[in-house]
Amino acid sequence: MSKQWQEIARNIKQIYDNKDFVPLHEPTFDEKEVEFVTDCIQTGWVSSVGKYVDEFEKRLAEYTGVKRAIAVVNGTAALHIALKIAGVQANDEVFMPALTFVATANATAYLNAIPHFVDVSEQTLGLDPVKLEEHIRDIGEMKSGQLFNKKTNRPIRAVVPMHTFGHPVDLDPLIDLCEQYNLVLVEDAAESLGSYYKGKHTGGFGLVGAISFNGNKIITTGGGGAILTNDEKLADYAKHITTTAKIPHPWEYRHDEIGYNYRMPNINAALGCAQIEKMDDFLAAKRQLTRIYQKLFEQIEGVKLFTEPTFGASNYWIQTIIIDPKKHNRDTVLGVLNDEGAMARPIWTSMHELITYMDCPKGDLSLINELNKKVISIPSTPMKGEVLK
Repeated sequence: MSKQWQEIARNIKQIYDNKDFVPLHEPTFDEKEVEFVTDCIQTGWVSSVGKYVDEFEKRLAEYTGVKRAIAVVNGTAALHIALKIAGVQANDEVFMPALTFVATANATAYLNAIPHFVDVSEQTLGLDPVKLEEHIRDIGEMKSGQLFNKKTNRPIRAVVPMHTFGHPVDLDPLIDLCEQYNLVLVEDAAESLGSYYKGKHTGGFGLVGAISFNGNKIITTGGGGAILTNDEKLADYAKHITTTAKIPHPWEYRHDEIGYNYRMPNINAALGCAQIEKMDDFLAAKRQLTRIYQKLFEQIEGVKLFTEPTFGASNYWIQTIIIDPKKHNRDTVLGVLNDEGAMARPIWTSMHELITYMDCPKGDLSLINELNKKVISIPSTPMKGEVLK
């Protein structure tokens, strides 16, 4: 088996022009980023005020099809504020997949709310609406129009689907459940810029959504994130509290509530303005890479490239393979690929297995427990030109 995966590693490195080491995902920059960042430095507008912040918010809203985008320092901050303005309070429970990056649970905990973990769908690797409905019927009861967990007697306030590796979750049945049980839909679209559900961009289906622009995302602002919403009042409030809740005044510093210093710096937004111009090229390169990987793995028994669901278009942020654990040992595969210079990673440790969240409420998580042995992420940087033939 090791020789087979050594050969796969060599093939992956060949895709990336035979680099000595191929990371999982790295940013792609050119002269445009240098131009915009240099302009920030030369004009002195490098911090939380400047033309690029406003311009990036405008371009992002236009690209995703929402009315407003509020740029912040990172995706976790975006999700924290998204949950706050959606009405999540201390002692509320929030449904989310147990298979997610820890920021989804952390942002909930920042509000002294409690993550409530649900299993995922084999079709999307995201929150499974069928299993969520079954779980609600098992543990939920309505009191005065609000869903409660009858086992903890806590209100359940929101549902947070996360579009895993950029693959869109099946949102329509989740929206139906939210309407039926008076739950707020808050999309964790951190990984899904450029992904679409039934022709509409992810992040704009719920009351509010959150995106990340970390250095490993499909476009980056270095560190950065954004809150998306079609509610103008919520957008104004999000902008207010992410800029320390300062009341506008020519010279005085007055703040009308506890705010957060979450505003995206202008120099980061400058990167974003340059990057978002290239989204179509990045997405095309991602799809080209998908075709190459499909060809590479189609002849290997017990290995399947994970691809987008029929109802959506994925940005293919992170390329993912599903292995048959009876034919391939996960840790052996990871060891060989990394030793040979092709970075590979398992899925995140499931939230219910982390010491900070293992006592949180949860449903049946049998598929996630199975996926831990099967899912491996492989190099996914969108390359340009002759490299991808």
